[in-house]
Amino acid sequence: MLLVQPQLIARDLFQSFRMGARRIEVLRGISMDISNGEAVFLSGASGAGKTTLLYTLAGLEQPESGTVKFEGRQLYAGSSAAQARLRNEKMGFVFQGYFLLPELTALENVLLPAMIGRKATERSAEESLAAVGLGDRLHHLPAELSGGEQQRVAIARALTNSPDIIFADEPTGNLDSKTGDEIIDLLLNLVREQKKTLLVVTHDARLAARGDRQLHIKDGVLQ
Repeated sequence: MLLVQPQLIARDLFQSFRMGARRIEVLRGISMDISNGEAVFLSGASGAGKTTLLYTLAGLEQPESGTVKFEGRQLYAGSSAAQARLRNEKMGFVFQGYFLLPELTALENVLLPAMIGRKATERSAEESLAAVGLGDRLHHLPAELSGGEQQRVAIARALTNSPDIIFADEPTGNLDSKTGDEIIDLLLNLVREQKKTLLVVTHDARLAARGDRQLHIKDGVLQ
């Protein structure tokens, strides 16, 4: 019988930061696995280490010690260019601040990862925007969109290179609760339809209960 490896495997992650003379331990020996197609929500109080853990799992912040393996590849091995290529091809990112370029239209913002990876086309970007309910707002600038619409553009951008996993850091943090619920509905529906993995960081325990699995981090340790 063939054993299926988890898509993401983290082992003994430690991370700390210096603040003046003090050393603050943010991650204290975290190990975890995430399976293909799983929707995992990571919750915890402000300062608990949620975002640091997400960035470490996503190849954005190298741990002091420990390993992260994604689809059989060590995330922090190889050149920085190879690591960046892996992130661009295999991972999508949604942040609390939408990080849309104000001078670009919704369509142009969604096309940005494709310009780097030379993978997606204008048609696939249009399809991504249609999937998030913005098929009629392709040529609007971010300033002409509501906060919820801007976050939908950011989700479409995360999907445009057809990544295997989506990392979302407080994707509802700048939104009212009704719009935030809609954004989580949208993310969950899209990743399930497209059979993608989702890891969401949130401080909202109510939202965190909506995933396939909920992890709680406190004082740098998973509970």
